[in-house]
Amino acid sequence: MKKTLLLVETLFVLGAAGCGAPDGTLPEDETQSSLRTSDEGLTASGCTQLTPSSVKASGDDGTGSVAANALDDQLTTRWSSLGKGQWLDFDLGSTKGVSGMSVAWHQGNTRVNTFTISVSPDGITYTPVYSGKSKGTTTAAETYTFTSVNARRVRVTVQGNTVNDWASIAEARPCSGATTSPTPSGIVWKGDFESGDRSQWDGTQMVSADRLQVIPSPVREGGYALKATVRQGDDPINASGNRNELFKQTKEATGSEYWYRWSTRFAADFPSVKTWQLFTQWHHDGCCGSPPVEFYVYGEEMRLNIGGSPGTIVWTTPLVRNTWHDFIFHVKWSPNSSVGFVELYYDGKLVLPKRNIATQYSGSLNYLKIGLYRNDTIAPVGVVYHDGWVMGRTKEDVLNANYQLK
Repeated sequence: MKKTLLLVETLFVLGAAGCGAPDGTLPEDETQSSLRTSDEGLTASGCTQLTPSSVKASGDDGTGSVAANALDDQLTTRWSSLGKGQWLDFDLGSTKGVSGMSVAWHQGNTRVNTFTISVSPDGITYTPVYSGKSKGTTTAAETYTFTSVNARRVRVTVQGNTVNDWASIAEARPCSGATTSPTPSGIVWKGDFESGDRSQWDGTQMVSADRLQVIPSPVREGGYALKATVRQGDDPINASGNRNELFKQTKEATGSEYWYRWSTRFAADFPSVKTWQLFTQWHHDGCCGSPPVEFYVYGEEMRLNIGGSPGTIVWTTPLVRNTWHDFIFHVKWSPNSSVGFVELYYDGKLVLPKRNIATQYSGSLNYLKIGLYRNDTIAPVGVVYHDGWVMGRTKEDVLNANYQLK
């Protein structure tokens, strides 16, 4: 078969050696005592495949499991590289419409892979378009779809699997999509709820759908906004505090620089308590600890804290309820305090001139979370509204991207 991703099952004889050595440093096990394919479905389901001109990777296992193996039409070979964050990057040769990715995972019937798909127009700036997990039940190709976007390169970044930290892909192909009209110059992503639902975001952490509602009023712009409600005891992820939040896997690269624009409104009865109530945060990879960048309410004050707990409070302003607060946030992402910086405009005025400070933790990337996350000692119901989220490369980009303010 030429340039067609096999949709087959690879059958391994159980009892063969496991993946890698106990310390996880040796190449993945090559043992495959039998292999057979079916005549059924020799193409990936739900994918009109594109033919990449080349493929490269962050690394390989040093024993021949190189990037090119993911394009050789054989499930008996693979690309493998050890460590979370390893990636496989496909060059389409020119800008094309892309709407998905089909991946046949090595040993995909024995483990679940966590991964992100990103696209790039130039091989320099990448935008995440899909984050998820493989089924863990099949070695056949799985197709992951997203809204069609124009791209030159497509990258799959693997954050380990349920057995070890190896990234291993037998075959993969980008899927074609309709060529889309160019987005406004420099716009990376919009999460303004004008879709009428939460689909612009990657996922939720909520106890029920009524806690994160897309509503027609009140709005700051356009036709929809988000209403986030938290009641005492709301703990959807069995962690500290109470929350109901949306998240977007922005995963900004170290050294990248972006602008973010959004509006937040606090209900007339928003609780006044001398403890933390986060409404926007860029959280680090991993499970634990305070985020490196967080906007929150403390008592009758809004604050921006950088660097976790205790961190550095770099901006404060009195809390005003029942009105929209407009934010434009300029960040260079870096764990190096001489490289990273923040700059903040609030209600149209520069309130925090550019300040050098570490905006990432070493070895971690950040992702965006909005809604409401607060100390679990707070008893009154809390309601916060969000609208107009946009991420771009310049201040002009994010200002020009939005609907007329109301």
